[in-house]
Amino acid sequence: MLYHLYEMNHIALSPLRKIAKCQKEMLDTSYNPFANTVLHKSILASYELFENSTRRYDKPEWKLPYTTINGIPVPVEDRVVWSKPFGSLVHFKRADGHLDLIRKPGHVDPRILLVAPMSGHYATLLRATVEAFLPDHEVFITDWTDVRNVPTSEGKFDLNDYINYLIEMLEFIGPGAHVLGVCQPGPAVLAAASIMAEDNNPNRPASMTIMGSPIDPRKSPTAPNKLAEEKPMSWFRRNVIHTVPYPNKGFMRRVYPGFLQLAGFVSLNRGRHLKAGKEYFRNLVKGDNDSTEKHREFYDEYLAVMDMTAEFYLQTIEWVFKEFRLPKGEFMHEGKLVKPEAITDIALMTVEGENDDISGIGQTQAAHDLCVNIPADMQVDYVQPGVGHYGVFSGRRFREEVAPRVKEFMRSNTNWKKEQLAQQELARKMWKHLQKG
Repeated sequence: MLYHLYEMNHIALSPLRKIAKCQKEMLDTSYNPFANTVLHKSILASYELFENSTRRYDKPEWKLPYTTINGIPVPVEDRVVWSKPFGSLVHFKRADGHLDLIRKPGHVDPRILLVAPMSGHYATLLRATVEAFLPDHEVFITDWTDVRNVPTSEGKFDLNDYINYLIEMLEFIGPGAHVLGVCQPGPAVLAAASIMAEDNNPNRPASMTIMGSPIDPRKSPTAPNKLAEEKPMSWFRRNVIHTVPYPNKGFMRRVYPGFLQLAGFVSLNRGRHLKAGKEYFRNLVKGDNDSTEKHREFYDEYLAVMDMTAEFYLQTIEWVFKEFRLPKGEFMHEGKLVKPEAITDIALMTVEGENDDISGIGQTQAAHDLCVNIPADMQVDYVQPGVGHYGVFSGRRFREEVAPRVKEFMRSNTNWKKEQLAQQELARKMWKHLQKG
């Protein structure tokens, strides 16, 4: 019922949004005699604030038209190279012609699969992460689907399916790639690597990097960890799971709605968001275009949210945050026990933020305690001083301090001869996929 009320409210406000937009466009002209008055600018700012606070934010664009290699701009095209109903694999294709002018013959860059969290925001939340790796990596990223657009005829999608998607993506990319999981997907990345290692899957990755992730939420529990542990599963089913309303394609699918997830994000920093809204209004009135544009860019991303399936959300809450199945050695995948100790030749790096208030210190490091058979010289644990959760994968310190360490770790665990052969085979796979599309 709550989801239906949300949709009805959005539709009911639609005429008012259109009126506000029309009024703003009509008044925002140099011919208006009151154009330079504070009253006129305040009215325009009010219209814009109303429109922005009541509209629905669509999936953001990647906005990565080029990367810079050795000081030379190289065009980049993001394209889907593998897809299934609940997610796609996006490749950031750097223009071959430009690379041929920069690189030595036969040069290849390591392949990396960035696993984006499926926890409310779109994969574009990792835009800065993609941007950091583009100059010297072949970058792929998981692009999860907003499930309110997935018909119920496509079936379920739970944590087991999520792990299967990761394995299939790694098999598509080929042997010896590197996988990097940010936040929520850490347990799934570790599980996928464990399964591939135990099965001696030839397409298992050369390394895995896990950043700010709840491998063992019992360590340094944060407010979200405590909420998940304290509330019974019946509370989550009753309060956060709703049915997708008509006319969405996923009509009747049970989901954890994006707008509820967003409400949770905002409530964690309510004061900061209120302050940002007030500053945005003042800057609109002052005509501070640089500040207002930065505000728009941030909130266009932050307010764009997606639904996730009820079964995936509830299973994650129960298995990861309440029963701690992975660190207890009880994590099952389709009836089979997941064994991190089976990993012997996949290098492991963990990255944490000193001030992370979502995944506390030690939660990600716990992966090293589970992967007991990875040689010591193939393991790296790094804690970034002075950053919170988002600073682990974006921002200045990520670019200058975290990313270079992760790149060096990956390069030191790359088999270059196998890399060249794997990329040749991958190019054929991607060409076939694009031809079919």
